[in-house]
Amino acid sequence: MNILYIGGGFVGSCSAAVAADSGHNVLVYDIDSEKVDKLGSGDYQQIESCLFEDGLAELLIRHKDRITFSNKYDDVIAWLETCDAVFMCIQTPEVGETGESNLKYYNLAAEQLADALAKRNSAEQSKYVLIVNKSTVPIDMVDGTAEIMNSRAVVNYGVVSNPEFLVEGKAIQGSIQPDRVVVGAWNQKDFEIMRQLYERFYVAPTVEYIEVNPREAAAGKLLANFYLFAKLSICFDVIGRTCESFDEVGFENVRKILISEKRIGNWGFYNSLYAGGSCFIKDARSLAHQLTGAGKDASLVQEVYEANKRQLSTFINRAEQEAGIEWSGKQVALLGVAFKRSTNDVRNSSSIDIVSRMQEAAVGSVSIFDPQGAEMFKQFVPNQDKLMYAHSAKDAIQDADIIIIATDWPEFANIADYISADKKRIILDGRRMLHTRYKDLVAAGHTILAVGSPIMKPE
Repeated sequence: MNILYIGGGFVGSCSAAVAADSGHNVLVYDIDSEKVDKLGSGDYQQIESCLFEDGLAELLIRHKDRITFSNKYDDVIAWLETCDAVFMCIQTPEVGETGESNLKYYNLAAEQLADALAKRNSAEQSKYVLIVNKSTVPIDMVDGTAEIMNSRAVVNYGVVSNPEFLVEGKAIQGSIQPDRVVVGAWNQKDFEIMRQLYERFYVAPTVEYIEVNPREAAAGKLLANFYLFAKLSICFDVIGRTCESFDEVGFENVRKILISEKRIGNWGFYNSLYAGGSCFIKDARSLAHQLTGAGKDASLVQEVYEANKRQLSTFINRAEQEAGIEWSGKQVALLGVAFKRSTNDVRNSSSIDIVSRMQEAAVGSVSIFDPQGAEMFKQFVPNQDKLMYAHSAKDAIQDADIIIIATDWPEFANIADYISADKKRIILDGRRMLHTRYKDLVAAGHTILAVGSPIMKPE
């Protein structure tokens, strides 16, 4: 099949790469020329500097004869002559903190697409084309997409919802071996086209291929992310807080007790200073906004969002109140700026707020290390005053008075080996990466403040 992806970000690029791996011919359109050049370069380093996702560069290089990246809309117009499906992979950010989805970019892309579709096949529109909402959109967006198409006199088309359930850091693996594929359509013809497009998954015995209507598909995406977000927030705000409040109540042991209950399961029991990224926060807020708009009480959804915000502020407040930190003039090592390991995505990273707070408090300097996220972080934190970027975690912590672990990169679990005893430090472990070494570090004279534990000070 000939497939067009509008939007070459995380979702678009990963989905397109897997489509090419499935044997389809793919064009990815994005207005960002630098992104297009890097992703289409055929070079590992260029691709990963733009979008670090395990396996993505390999697929893009392996299938370069079937996948093309372009920022020229003339290429899109030509492609639409024989195109079978158009995947809409455009960002839908939140408007402020209202929960409302900003559909400006989506609508502009859909309107431009509609104008081009109306002219395809010498304006006869003889080729049926399927428009696929891959973006996370409001539950009734299928109607909005159709309205845009109809207003431009587009005919011979369908609109379906095919939400992504990708986990950053595992997106390629999860796309090639998904646990489920969800397709929402109103008619059998559109279901049949999507089955052909996803044939490798439709016939796979290990994949749950779920066919519903478009509104159910879009709702399922929002509700899945909310439920996962809620589990994390409960872990932070209730389980972790309980362990912080009582001596000799170890988080890891409490976790073992809880996850041994099959009805509870083991996902989401990761204590952290914050749950960031592009999905959970935005989708929970969107769900609350849509429920409120429908005249329903969304207080529980909103409280999950507030619990996550509270976690980060509580962590910083504990550092100042319990550990007695005064940031002014201090040398700080910040380990991790990506919102989680295995990605260079810094959207809603806890480190953005941490750096802002330290800069306001006149910190002496901040030495930053992240294996993948540093360059992206610079774009999200334009004020680089007092920020330095180290080449390794060891270099970052060398002269630090305060060490903050903000991302769960596995290598950070080894930094205890580099923390000398000749300088007493305050270690803020926002990911419990050092939990097996807390006693050793305290014995060496360091103060430990970790999520999920009371403060630990040397005697």
